[in-house]
Amino acid sequence: MPATTTDRDEFVRLTDPYRRELLAHCYRMPGSVDEAEDLVQETYLRAWRSYDGYEGRASLRTWLHRIATNTCLTALESRARRPLPSGLGGPSEAPEEPLRTPATDVPWLQPLPDSLVDPATVVAARGSLRLALVAALQQLPARQRAVLILRDVLAWRAPEVASLLGTSTAAVKSSLQRARARLDEVAPDEDLVVEPEGAADREVLDRYMAAFEHADMDALLDLLQDGVELEMPPNLEWFSGKKDVLRFLRSRGHGEDRYRMLPTRANGQPAVVMYVRGVDGVLRAHSVQVLTVLHGTVARITAFIDTDQVVRFGFPRVLS
Repeated sequence: MPATTTDRDEFVRLTDPYRRELLAHCYRMPGSVDEAEDLVQETYLRAWRSYDGYEGRASLRTWLHRIATNTCLTALESRARRPLPSGLGGPSEAPEEPLRTPATDVPWLQPLPDSLVDPATVVAARGSLRLALVAALQQLPARQRAVLILRDVLAWRAPEVASLLGTSTAAVKSSLQRARARLDEVAPDEDLVVEPEGAADREVLDRYMAAFEHADMDALLDLLQDGVELEMPPNLEWFSGKKDVLRFLRSRGHGEDRYRMLPTRANGQPAVVMYVRGVDGVLRAHSVQVLTVLHGTVARITAFIDTDQVVRFGFPRVLS
């Protein structure tokens, strides 16, 4: 029998509460909000088409995650991984030289606005959304990525994962072991496990914004860790160490009232949207910057120089 309006209403009522959770799940797989939104739409389309066959043997949440995972795996068969600049080569040793032409042909990792995810999801799974971990996940083959997320993030049992992937429990356990070992090789250590500190993180963010807005390099110097890293996709160059990061920033020029910084959050981390004042006096969007904060200092700055990302975070391209 054809689906009725009542059927559709029931489907929406029962499945819509999981939409934001599924967005987080689909984001972890490809590392792209653009792709994640499309994958969630495809997940709901597939779920609706097979809804009359849902018998309730698994929870609705589990059923939707099964569909979403298979949707992601199918999509990833034909898509390149999304890196950050630090995943493509070593740091630049010439911070005062002009940057090369941005690599706009690279499918860069994207930041995830906290506003797109339920607060409960951000709190419960903030470690699994942190930018460094999502970047590290891109180093794994797609099926290993899925196994690790299902086992270590969603806490599925190995037989459940095996059933979804059409493989054996032993194969799932082996794949998980390899995935964890690979993460140990490619992932930064401490910032994958550190818990955000709430008010302390906001204090660091406030100091960071004030240092830029007041062109106070001494204040910025005090805020950065010795081993701080700065990367700025789509630029391939990235910088490691307080000395080189500050040399790069100083070489780009700073002046009172040149920058306007507005606070936000991304990937469960403090973030800021930067505006730069042009020669005409207009403040134009420049970047979304995600900060990794450790022990009250900034350990990493990932500046996504992309005005489309600024808009996705709910900010205008130009400040009046």
